[in-house]
Amino acid sequence: MEAPLTPDQLQALRRLSTCAVANAIETFETRLRNEGFSGAGVRAMFPQQKPVVGYAVTVKIRCSSPPATGHNYLEHTQWWNEIGKYPGPRMVVIEDVGPQSGLGALVGEVHANILRALGCVGVVTNGAVRDLPALESLGFAAFASCAAVSHAYAHLVEMGTPVEIAGLKIQPGDLLHGDCHGLISIPAEIATEIPTVAARMMDRERELISLCKADADIEALRSAVRKFRSAPV
Repeated sequence: MEAPLTPDQLQALRRLSTCAVANAIETFETRLRNEGFSGAGVRAMFPQQKPVVGYAVTVKIRCSSPPATGHNYLEHTQWWNEIGKYPGPRMVVIEDVGPQSGLGALVGEVHANILRALGCVGVVTNGAVRDLPALESLGFAAFASCAAVSHAYAHLVEMGTPVEIAGLKIQPGDLLHGDCHGLISIPAEIATEIPTVAARMMDRERELISLCKADADIEALRSAVRKFRSAPV
């Protein structure tokens, strides 16, 4: 794992939208353009919340059937030790591998407060979360497929292993960025360069948009688009 980003570097990423981050990542050609971000299966539960950045702490759970041993999910606190293995800020990434993902939720008001105390800024899951007003009031980011009424039989299956959330493959320790558009993973080797590249691209976008607002003729607009596409970042 690469060295964790500094507080200033993390803050620079928080100032960007996921769309700006995606645009910047594409210029490095470190991965295919249809990889590295979440699909339609997950949404920001609080769209007005500011962008959030954190290192992934991964777990797998089941909610729709009882655990083979034990009883209540609150008894299984060993996964809190897993959280401490990764730098902060942290994002808990929960893959619900049960046959009815989203039937129940592991994270609600109580667990969000516990996770926040352990240095987590949000939760990501292909399943559900609950107690939405409490999570929003806490400022705890939540990306999920749905909301759930009950915990059902929420229990841990694995921790610290690769997971997949709405098409986004996530390794423990991956740097994640999320906002109202969804989630994107940021390759560690280019993370520090993203804000600078994104700022240059946004400057060029503003120039192009200003042409659209003016009475520019179509040829001038074509020329500007060609320049936008061909100019080095």
